[in-house]
Amino acid sequence: MAEKQRITVPRVKLGTQGFEVSKLGFGCMGLTGIYNDPVPEEFGISIIKHAFDQGITFFDTSDVYGPHTNELLVGKILNIFQALKQLPREKVQLATKFGVVKINGSQLQTICGTPEYVRSCCEASLKRLDVEYIDLYYQHRIDTTVPIEDTVRTTKISNLDNNIGSLRMKLTDEELEEISAAIPINEVAGGRLINESFIRASWKFANTPAKESLTY
Repeated sequence: MAEKQRITVPRVKLGTQGFEVSKLGFGCMGLTGIYNDPVPEEFGISIIKHAFDQGITFFDTSDVYGPHTNELLVGKILNIFQALKQLPREKVQLATKFGVVKINGSQLQTICGTPEYVRSCCEASLKRLDVEYIDLYYQHRIDTTVPIEDTVRTTKISNLDNNIGSLRMKLTDEELEEISAAIPINEVAGGRLINESFIRASWKFANTPAKESLTY
């Protein structure tokens, strides 16, 4: 029997800070279930390992998935394979998100983007993931009551500077076109129960108050 050909996942630069990831990433949300039932922990472990063995090194989670249980599971999986020297931390690009305080079913309840909240979320995610740094930390949904400059400025707090490898807030039109050309949206998109308030808090539609001064 002919040996199965291995697919090589290319690597790309994300953003302008030199952050490099596998062009195909793995969204971990489904491991603990939101639009689906959670998978057994042993399945989640094997899924992550299989993805890494296929060349995927970019893994995305969020503090609201579970809530919190997804980050805990991802952190546990990383630690298991790091202990076995099968999935080195420096070879993995780990992304997580902040901004959604609470979801009740499909109804978006609370969004927060204050500097104090962002800082507390980052520190909590670091503990749940059991890592010393987060490679990509970004805003899940937009708090339309807080100037975006205040939310982004939080990353200038010294303890966050030491813990966040990159901050990417929005894809450019050119980056979206590149992604769409590589992976047509109709091949990966699925039905979602998203209400109007959820949509208004997305990057495409959200507006934040004007900031009087950009001098910090």
